[in-house]
Amino acid sequence: MKETDHWSVGANDKCFITRNHSTIIAFAIGGLFKPGNGFTAIGAHTDSPCLKVKPISNRVKLGYSQVGVECYGGGTWHTWFDRDIKLAGRVMIKTADGLEHRLLHINKPILRIPNVAIHLSREMGQKFEFNKEAHFSAVLGTKVAETLGFVSDSAGSPIDSDNKNEDRHPPILLKMMASELNVNVAEIKDFDLCLADCNDAVLGGAMEEFIFAPRLDNLLSSYCALEGLIKEDESLSSDSNIRLICLFDNEEVGSDSAQGAGSSIVELVLRRLSSNSENRTAYEESIPKSLLLSCDVAHAIHPNYSDKHEEKHQPAFHKGMVIKHNANQRYATTSITSALLREVADLAEVPLQDFVIKQDMACGSTIGPIMSAKLAIPVVDIGAPILSMHSIREMGDVSSVDQSVCLFRSFFKNYPTIFHSAKF
Repeated sequence: MKETDHWSVGANDKCFITRNHSTIIAFAIGGLFKPGNGFTAIGAHTDSPCLKVKPISNRVKLGYSQVGVECYGGGTWHTWFDRDIKLAGRVMIKTADGLEHRLLHINKPILRIPNVAIHLSREMGQKFEFNKEAHFSAVLGTKVAETLGFVSDSAGSPIDSDNKNEDRHPPILLKMMASELNVNVAEIKDFDLCLADCNDAVLGGAMEEFIFAPRLDNLLSSYCALEGLIKEDESLSSDSNIRLICLFDNEEVGSDSAQGAGSSIVELVLRRLSSNSENRTAYEESIPKSLLLSCDVAHAIHPNYSDKHEEKHQPAFHKGMVIKHNANQRYATTSITSALLREVADLAEVPLQDFVIKQDMACGSTIGPIMSAKLAIPVVDIGAPILSMHSIREMGDVSSVDQSVCLFRSFFKNYPTIFHSAKF
């Protein structure tokens, strides 16, 4: 569906929209849905901490061709050094028919941010320190190799001397992009590109019980939410609610954008789905009947840093999704919403764990409090436990995928019945 079009949807329809090509809202309308009924919703986010190519990225220093980058979100940035890095994102192309949005994935190690040798940095001692502006440009190649013709003929069309991008970005990078997209360099008008670890995700550990992968925060939640929505299909015809998944961009930088959880996009969608000429308060009636699972990964107990966890709240691998609690509303869970989720989990026969931050540590937050305040919708904050959160490669467990999908399927199937049977 498109936001700019008139919508005509009905029972059992399954649709999705995108905003900025980076936020996705998908919904399935229950066969028994009537305006004023509730929404069974899961919220997650699509973005992760990363390095993004600057608008003017061309750097030439001491014979090296480099790419200037900007830090996005709160990454564990020291993990980006000495990695084989690829490039991916989107490119705006000018064609005879107008501007087009193209996805780009240069799936080979074209970039690297080299560490400084310990012999040249003894003054640092055992503490690794660096300046993000001075020490974080990525090496793309050398001007010597470029001059000697090391560049493959497959690197794209020749650079147009009149092309305005030539001074803004390394010419060899533009040629690689053009080759990958099968366009001329002059057709590239703008782009939004991210650096990423070139190594594939893998199953690890002696029993292959772990997932070693980039961006588990929060693509693990997004994937499981989508699987739950798709796989719980047979019960849709008897559902009185609308099922949604809302996968937002820009959570890692505060959600304050047109495509973020802090925008009005969800309210606009819900109002359109609730609209009814015979019931002008259908939307307002539906919100207190609804429940949103704010799903973002959680902090698993670390064997080497156990002092970072409160002794009674130590989420572990394989033991289920984690319900997040915070008295100061950094998470939006309440006793009512957690009780509803525990009923959902019991029906799915999947375990749950609880997490609260230590009193002497600052607590992070999620889209949960944002959407709870924005929509006045009941929310429970949950997530799968992982280690190395915000590192270039994170560590999860295989059980979390199965447990999450099972929980979400049960949520979509059983929440309306659980809500209507509750005495509060």
